[in-house]
Amino acid sequence: MTRHSTLCALWNLFISYSFLNSAHAFQVSHHTAFTATHESYAPVTLRRPTTGHVQLPVTTSRRVVLLSLSPSRDESATTAVVVASAATTSVEGGTTTVVAARKMDELVFTFNKVVIDTVYNLICLVYPVTGGDRDYARFFVLETVARVPYFAYLSVLHLRETFGERHLGDKMRTHYAEADNELHHLLIMESLGGNASPIDRFIAQTMAFAYYWYVVVIYFISEQAAYHLSELIEDHAYETYDNFLTEHADMLKSKPVPEIAYKYYVQDNPFLFDLFCTVKERDAQGNFSNRRPQLESLYDVFVNIRDDEKEHWKTLCNLVQYDDMNGVENDKVQPTEPLIVAAASSSS
Repeated sequence: MTRHSTLCALWNLFISYSFLNSAHAFQVSHHTAFTATHESYAPVTLRRPTTGHVQLPVTTSRRVVLLSLSPSRDESATTAVVVASAATTSVEGGTTTVVAARKMDELVFTFNKVVIDTVYNLICLVYPVTGGDRDYARFFVLETVARVPYFAYLSVLHLRETFGERHLGDKMRTHYAEADNELHHLLIMESLGGNASPIDRFIAQTMAFAYYWYVVVIYFISEQAAYHLSELIEDHAYETYDNFLTEHADMLKSKPVPEIAYKYYVQDNPFLFDLFCTVKERDAQGNFSNRRPQLESLYDVFVNIRDDEKEHWKTLCNLVQYDDMNGVENDKVQPTEPLIVAAASSSS
């Protein structure tokens, strides 16, 4: 390598690192600008906090989340809205440490929704569900695109880890497990003939290539916005598979289980399968249960694929709203909503 090439490589590395740190700082600086609302509101006025956490006295045993802190005209006071039954809290000595929950900026929310809905509607137009073999081509395209964000996240997280961030392990492992799960959905569709046409392969792979780089850029700038894109995709995927199961149950129950599906859901070590299920349901004893699929027909395979998409959706909702894969438990997960100002500035 020439001296000139070495200098260019070092310069590109420096630019990448500077951009990465700037993007991360942008996320941190905007963290408290997001708002979340869930079930009930209790407006309170408190002194301006000196740290990122706020402590409030509570007389209820219900879980509490912070929602937004909006500065008043008096620089020393802040009006806040507290939302009951939402995210993780800790109670010590009669006070609750309130963990911020977030909504999406309305413009970003709307833009993401327009992008994903437009792509989804185009796929629906080109690949209508009819109950025939062409449905598997539709699912092949969907799964090819749906798995892209998870390894886009991993690409960015790997780079951040390379430059010294050592707290990303749990998120990286979960995203790898999610990508592996989506890969097996794709392999199932291929085993059903979904990738038989070179035209379908070209469409799916072209969309995946473009979407990968789009998600990488968005994830550099805002993890929340990138996770919200996937939340919308997984919601569409769940709805698609649920409708397919409802409308074509008899046909699916008459077909056998593909070998790759049986291997993944029944025979393989369940470690990765359990890893992507971050928001598990509780059993009758209150313990988190591990889903163990039973496969008797192709119908059962699609039930499990549908339920997998719901698991991804729950994890993504928690990441968008709480920046935590385990933000709220299974029965409290709600879709992300656009930001509506819920706190009014108080006058001094």
